[in-house]
Amino acid sequence: MKARLPEGYGKQSRNQMLERLNKMQADMEAKQKELAEKEYTATSGGGMVEATVSGEHRVLALNIKPEVCDPEDTEMIGDLVAAAVNAAIDSALKDYEEQMGSITGGMNLPGMM
Repeated sequence: MKARLPEGYGKQSRNQMLERLNKMQADMEAKQKELAEKEYTATSGGGMVEATVSGEHRVLALNIKPEVCDPEDTEMIGDLVAAAVNAAIDSALKDYEEQMGSITGGMNLPGMM
């Protein structure tokens, strides 16, 4: 026996799904723009080095306290700078994933990141 669906069944669902997808896309675009304009700051070496990056993962500022500048140990300064920059970028990425996840309901959509 074949089941008969009411007339118009499924069409409304597709339209509703398309509306939801369009809203999700608009929400994602707005959130991506908002996140790109945010700044993320992280420190390393107990606050001796501070890095600030944008939501687009660009370094905006790098502050190094004078007392960390030992000419005999420039490698340590490089390590501290890299650690601070990476921590700030990680913070930006985590925020992006959380914000996009709240819009997509946890769906893994290709091309988001």
